[in-house]
Amino acid sequence: MRKWLVSGLSVALLGSLLAACSSDGGNNAGAGNANGGNAQGNGNGAANEGTAGSQAGEGEASAYPIKTDKTLTYWGEITGNLVGVKASHDEVPFFQDWQKKTGVKLKFTAPPAGQTKEALNVMLASGDLPDMLEYNFLGFPGGPEKAIGDGYILKLNDLIDKNAPNLKKFLQDNPDIDKMVKTDSGSYYAFPFIRGDEYLRVFQGPIIRKDWLDELGLPMPETIDDWTATLRAFKEKKGAAAPLSFVSKPRFFNESGNGAFIGAFGVNRGFYQEDGEIKFGPAEPGFKDYLRQFHEWYAEGLIDKNAATADSKALDSNIASGATGATVGNAGGGIGKWQPLVLANDPKAVLVAAPYPVLKKGDTPKFGQRQQAYSSEGTVAITTSAKDPELAVRMLDYGYSEEGHMFFNFGTEGVSYNMVDGYPTFTDLLMKNPDKLAPAQAISQYARSSYNGPFVQDKRYAEQFFALQTQRDAIGIWAKTDAAKHNLPPLTPTPEESSEYAAIMTDIDTLVDEMTLKIILGTEPVDKYDDYLAKMKSLNLDRAIEIQTAALARYDSR
Repeated sequence: MRKWLVSGLSVALLGSLLAACSSDGGNNAGAGNANGGNAQGNGNGAANEGTAGSQAGEGEASAYPIKTDKTLTYWGEITGNLVGVKASHDEVPFFQDWQKKTGVKLKFTAPPAGQTKEALNVMLASGDLPDMLEYNFLGFPGGPEKAIGDGYILKLNDLIDKNAPNLKKFLQDNPDIDKMVKTDSGSYYAFPFIRGDEYLRVFQGPIIRKDWLDELGLPMPETIDDWTATLRAFKEKKGAAAPLSFVSKPRFFNESGNGAFIGAFGVNRGFYQEDGEIKFGPAEPGFKDYLRQFHEWYAEGLIDKNAATADSKALDSNIASGATGATVGNAGGGIGKWQPLVLANDPKAVLVAAPYPVLKKGDTPKFGQRQQAYSSEGTVAITTSAKDPELAVRMLDYGYSEEGHMFFNFGTEGVSYNMVDGYPTFTDLLMKNPDKLAPAQAISQYARSSYNGPFVQDKRYAEQFFALQTQRDAIGIWAKTDAAKHNLPPLTPTPEESSEYAAIMTDIDTLVDEMTLKIILGTEPVDKYDDYLAKMKSLNLDRAIEIQTAALARYDSR
């Protein structure tokens, strides 16, 4: 089994990623959204309704700090916000203070940056497991039940019932979220990361140079035809060499991930639900229309000529130099990062959110970025090697207590935040960092609200993180979609289904990437799509849809 795991984990994770990535998951940030671009609240300063109380459930909550002389081991990656800032967990004030507040000493191990899956391969095969494992187990080959059944992680039901009253009460008070964080058979497998407010679940969409629109007398584009006219004007009248550009990793033409432009054609890049039926976007007629439109834009020079390979550095350069006038990005790590870059070259530059495009003016976009309340990134499982599982559970339950909620979201009072008129206000140490760290980097040193972890995220973090009015406005603009109707919940196929699904989708995803690249770049005609569709069918796409349909039916009956 270990030999199979080492050889097959990467393939299976890739297949599982698609289901999670009509996306972050992922988010990061998302994918766990490491840049912290999450949300805007309503500004009333009220405590998040999702916060669990410190005394709840059948048993008494742990008194913190817990009196123990034991040391537990903890494995997890360091957030991208701190790469290059701190070398290890031990150097991060949050992780130092977490141990003090819970009374539990931790010995940390982190995988090399960008090699989490590979490091997990080696660790699981070795059998040398830590007490706690921070990982996205929805992406595990065979899913969480497989990880439990193979003896890697513990089923947490009894442990939570007896030792985690804070999390237990939160899940009892939020049955819709409770449904998300367990498997079809009812197994709790990890301490979850929860986005505690609707506003925290939308943070990405189209972004455009508002100053260029104003200068050229153009309205905010709403339809695909509007966008064609706008991009032409950017190219011809502003000299933009790459009027529309975006990061194309990990998939070619990654704008399609959340339906940014592809959604106008009634499809997205992955699986979605419509009128009770699961569909795969690239196999639907609208995908061919999307390919035709993007090929025309590319041929006309309206899309970055390097769109198939552009990474984040290339995109940053295009936006800063004025080569690009429109893109797809986050409120935090997009508008927040790029606004000062464009201002450095053009003091009149203004980046704002644009609505998700439609074909017919006045229609509501079918798709858009919208995360579920439960994000499988940043979750923490307890392994079968845990020396004291009860202690690990009591420690992790701290994140769902009232005190833990404040600590995970805002850090330590008097250091990273102060209470001002009942509102937890970040200090200048975070928002005007003396070492010139960006807010997301500084916040990540003292709290976990700018990425993820075992706690309930508070919208008041985001109200402050979004310093610009354009960032706060973006959330409301991007939220006006029907994505909630069509996005799939966190599904857990059976271990057998998951392995079969991963094998099918690895081949299909490779084929779709090939098709997308060749047709948009013009190396194959648009009508070649029909041949690719036939090939998708021959690769057992219908069976993949059956597996997703069965998993959704089981989810609905939880």
